[in-house]
Amino acid sequence: MNYYEQVENLIKNNEVNKKVRALQDNSETLYTYWNIGRLIVEAQGGEKRAKYGDGLIKEWGCKLSKEYGKLYDQRSLRRARTFYIQFPKWVTVSPKLSWSQYCDILPIKDEKERNYYINRVILDNLSVRDLRREIKNKSFDRLSYADKENIEIISDMNLSLSIEDMIKDPIILKSDIDTNEINEKAIHKYIISLLEDKFLELGTGFALVGHEYKIVINNNTYHIDLLFFNTELNSYIVVEVKTRALKPQDIGQLEFYVGYVENNIKKNYHNKTIGILIVKKKNKYVIEYTTSPDIYVTTYMLN
Repeated sequence: MNYYEQVENLIKNNEVNKKVRALQDNSETLYTYWNIGRLIVEAQGGEKRAKYGDGLIKEWGCKLSKEYGKLYDQRSLRRARTFYIQFPKWVTVSPKLSWSQYCDILPIKDEKERNYYINRVILDNLSVRDLRREIKNKSFDRLSYADKENIEIISDMNLSLSIEDMIKDPIILKSDIDTNEINEKAIHKYIISLLEDKFLELGTGFALVGHEYKIVINNNTYHIDLLFFNTELNSYIVVEVKTRALKPQDIGQLEFYVGYVENNIKKNYHNKTIGILIVKKKNKYVIEYTTSPDIYVTTYMLN
């Protein structure tokens, strides 16, 4: 009996469950504020009157903030009212955004512009800080006129992601150590740990199957850096990391691992296995002669 593996599995399950609970809590928070806004609008006699009548919000805000804290003060109630007015149908509210992110989007008057930033959060998994930076830098204003014309909020019904949508180039990794002070092998493990968190934070169906996943072929042992299963793509995803520039043999190694997963782990009802090679620097000549359509090469950057 491997007690360490049992302990590790307990911890992994707990971390996954924590993420699930966080998503559930976020959805419940949004639903609470949306319903608060709905009730305020109804109590004020409809949307037109709700835009101007602040007496009720002042009264309720004073009572609720004394009882439950600042999360329900006058400012929060005004935001909840605006939230409902801008999104009168609950189905248009995306649980992929937090209440803080919606609060940053609510002051935007133009519906197309709001939709644009909501979609950016959904597709690029923007943090609150990233979203604020995008709004401050007015990235919507830099779109062409045609691009601004028909921007609808992406929903689970019409969202069909590809691996290119999920993986950026470069993948920005937030580092809290000086990698110049550790050796190459340690850097490799460190990058893998950062990437593991990054993939799981994407919110696009990545589930970790194994870290340094062991496979045995003809009594030879190999380790896949990261093996994921993606529920959106219904595919296994093999991730290999190189802390240097891309070399031709890296493609061959990844194709070898992808072939193993394809033939030994994948089920008939799964889509084809995808390979992702993450390197410090690309080599366009190597990529040019990579013929497999299921192998993708991208880079990482430590921030």
